[in-house]
Amino acid sequence: MTLAPRHETLTRLVDVAAGRAPADLVIRGGRWVNVHSGEVIPDTDVAIVAGRFAYCGPDASHCVGPETEVVEAEGRFLVPGLIDAHMHVESGMVTVTEFVRAVLPHGATTLFIDPHEIANVLGLAGVRLMHDEAMAAPANVFVQAPSCVPSAPGLETAGAEFGPEEIAEMVRWPNIVGLGEVMNFPGLAANDPRMAGEVRAAMAAGKVIGGHYAAPDLGRAFHAYVAGGAEDDHEGTRAEDAAARVRQGMRAMLRLGSAWHDVAQQVRAVTEMGLDSRHFVLCTDDSHSGTLVREGHMDRVVRHAIEQGVRPVTAIQMATINAAWHFGMEREIGSITPGRRADFLIVSDLAALAIDRVYARGRLMAEAGRLVADIPPYEYPESAKGTVRLARPLGAADFAVRAPAGANSVRARVIGVVENQAPTKALEADLPVRDGLVEPEGGVARIALVERHRATGEVVNAFVSGFGYDVPCALASTVAHDSHQMIVVGTSSADMAAAANRLAEVGGGIAFFREGEEKALIEMPVAGLMSVERAEIVAAKADRLLEEMAAAGCRMNNAVMQHSLLGLVVIPELRISDKGLVDVRTFETVDLFV
Repeated sequence: MTLAPRHETLTRLVDVAAGRAPADLVIRGGRWVNVHSGEVIPDTDVAIVAGRFAYCGPDASHCVGPETEVVEAEGRFLVPGLIDAHMHVESGMVTVTEFVRAVLPHGATTLFIDPHEIANVLGLAGVRLMHDEAMAAPANVFVQAPSCVPSAPGLETAGAEFGPEEIAEMVRWPNIVGLGEVMNFPGLAANDPRMAGEVRAAMAAGKVIGGHYAAPDLGRAFHAYVAGGAEDDHEGTRAEDAAARVRQGMRAMLRLGSAWHDVAQQVRAVTEMGLDSRHFVLCTDDSHSGTLVREGHMDRVVRHAIEQGVRPVTAIQMATINAAWHFGMEREIGSITPGRRADFLIVSDLAALAIDRVYARGRLMAEAGRLVADIPPYEYPESAKGTVRLARPLGAADFAVRAPAGANSVRARVIGVVENQAPTKALEADLPVRDGLVEPEGGVARIALVERHRATGEVVNAFVSGFGYDVPCALASTVAHDSHQMIVVGTSSADMAAAANRLAEVGGGIAFFREGEEKALIEMPVAGLMSVERAEIVAAKADRLLEEMAAAGCRMNNAVMQHSLLGLVVIPELRISDKGLVDVRTFETVDLFV
């Protein structure tokens, strides 16, 4: 349903509130969770017309006409629709439309998305595709212009490259509300002309500047980054990180995604340090389809915050009005108040956030955890597909690591995966050499980055630990933040080649091979990042993938998400790119062997 601007419906809203015209929908007898005052107000009626709230008060009988739909809340809570203030649709492995279908039953009626994944593959054309799809969605989906394409110039090669000119173009599009997370935090802090130019272009257009300061150092570099314009940040992991950001006038975004569990420590800045909760915002950042279907979305984050000792109303404020204020959209979204979009939930248990019904723009979208609205799929053009370009079929030899001449063993740098966190560790391991080739052992696996944008034929090999594979196997993925080359991790060079070649055949996605046999496959033909299937189908395939990985010895929580970040050269400590191994502490490439 297309929603008319507020000024065009002004007289209708006034007439309904005054009783001169009937409402489309009236909810009677609810407990109003008022996020402006921080109260829960009993015996409240809400009247809606043209997709907006017209009246919120003790008795809306004067708003009821012959055609008005009346719903009895029966003392249940009326909660504003939840807002995810920072997330990436592509991490759900589905399109914008399918993501909306998946999260509406969990109470999310507004998403602020940063499509920098598709931007790194398809450039401006890809961002425009998701921008236009977002505008057609039956819920609120606002877009931030991706700022870091690639995320670390000189240290990786993406499928496109953005600078100030591209940002200046995107901020003119109607649904662009901000500049996406500035991941090149050293560049912004050092006044790199490209990054400063992008921020200036977004500022000049009045857009919110998204932050991403992924370092524990809160000294001069942090202060320079804040001075560079970043207005929020979701990369903190400690209470002191959240406090430092809020004290500098930023919004601290606390994330609970599929693999990032950063709320518990940071929210202590509110529950223990007593900081003003108005400047704290909840988000997910990255949630894959399995999490969405099985565990939830923003409802999961709010429940988790409550479990950490946050008052239920405060937690809801952090997932509604706080986000709306941050983006300057408090007049449109974030609360149940007159004039705002009629996005709300009927909740039977506030502390458990038990959602009975979900309304978006006054329309019933989900009930009892199930989508009830008809949302047709959104078709992507063929130009968005066929993006996995290999120079040749790969073989086991492409994934062999040759040792220095005459060596019987080597001391190698190893990427150490940290469960449930985005940072990795820069480890070292002594590995044996057989017939001139390095043979990883003792929990160390092979990792390779396969160039897939320009068919250069380049394969960069290194080592990784933490996945626990104990049989010959390999996982290949074209979801590889942020440049989205192909990353392959395995214990068998032959399986690594087979998995990589399979993804080239299907146009991208995730493939798992064990002992020469395909065990799981998630096809993602849109930019090699998104499936064209329903979220439930993708989630079932993801479940199969996780089962096969576990059978091969992997016990890590959300290992697929961890796999996808091994090329993220803006988060410490050690990553892989098409340039080689990158030490993100120094932003320099380093040799594989110590």
